[in-house]
Amino acid sequence: MGLFDDPYKYCNNKREINRILTKEHRAIARESARKSFVLLKNENNILPLNKKTKTIAVIGPLADSAGDMNGSWRAKGDTKDVITLLAGIQNAVSSTTRVLYEKGCEKTGSDKSNFNKAVELAKQADVVILAIGESASETGGNRSKAASIGIPSIQIELAKEILKANKNVTTILFNGRPITMKWIADNMPSVLEAWFPGTEGGNALAEVIFGEYNPSGKLPASFPIVVGQCPIYYNYKNTGRPIRKDDFKWQTKYLDVPNKPLYPFGYGLSYTNFEYSNLVVNKKEVNFNEELEISVTLKNIGKYDGAEVVQLYVRDLFGSVTRPVKELKGFEKVMLKSGEEKIITFKLTSDDLRFHNIDMNFVAEPGDFKVFVGGNSNDVIETEFKLLK
Repeated sequence: MGLFDDPYKYCNNKREINRILTKEHRAIARESARKSFVLLKNENNILPLNKKTKTIAVIGPLADSAGDMNGSWRAKGDTKDVITLLAGIQNAVSSTTRVLYEKGCEKTGSDKSNFNKAVELAKQADVVILAIGESASETGGNRSKAASIGIPSIQIELAKEILKANKNVTTILFNGRPITMKWIADNMPSVLEAWFPGTEGGNALAEVIFGEYNPSGKLPASFPIVVGQCPIYYNYKNTGRPIRKDDFKWQTKYLDVPNKPLYPFGYGLSYTNFEYSNLVVNKKEVNFNEELEISVTLKNIGKYDGAEVVQLYVRDLFGSVTRPVKELKGFEKVMLKSGEEKIITFKLTSDDLRFHNIDMNFVAEPGDFKVFVGGNSNDVIETEFKLLK
């Protein structure tokens, strides 16, 4: 790279002016943002919205908060360059659409003095876009939380009042970590995880909200129901007292909440629906030096074109040391038109089945394995194979 000869090779004011925030770079920022959004819920297909909707109310402390859009790693990011959610909606709607805005409350605190204004706008609107979550300063380095990883209570109270006033609410979440959000998940008809989407976040969100881009993002971490479940992850070790479907007393479970997360690793919806079928392996027994092919049929059974991230998981049923109940071994993003189907093929070798044994040697061991394929780590179909000595 030539940095030993010239350590300041890329520190050039002229280059900075010509290369930073160019049209091309903004396009990449927008694409990156929209691909990262995760649709968590979409009851009654509220999304996508129609750009010609008569009145849209944009409400919430993160709806027009440019300082939060770039997240905790914003460094020298300038708020004047940021497209907020409100600005993105305003940029996208038709000339006949009224966009109403009210902050409603601060991100934290207890001041409800603007609740009434927000509720009145919600009553006037055909649909509400509610922007809630964390501030950028709440996440990132040295920002761990112990007692609560939920949305601040003032925002949940605002959400409850808005939902009473208008049932057509799409909730946009801004956060930098998995959060607890059971009331939102149980009650809000539509929920879109936006993270901290960056400079072009507002325009990217508008593209998804109005259906110009069909969301395809998947969760990179499990979302707990309550903080007491943490750490919670899909590739946990099996227990000697696994969960059963009966009332047998000696099960490893909570008394007050399910063992499963609110949203599992790999989870994410689309405006269309996908069907998995015909999971097969090309051989039921495979040698160490052979390749195993796993194929599955994926069909878009909805009315929209869309992309699905097909995920492959494996379980080693018996190991010399305890093995996880599932391990992600492959994934592929597949674009399908409405009604289209495609056979997706994955390949595995013994190298993909290696782990560190008791002597810290990286080995694969012969034995029985299960294979799982699906749209997330929980909703899968399965088959099996045997690795021979």
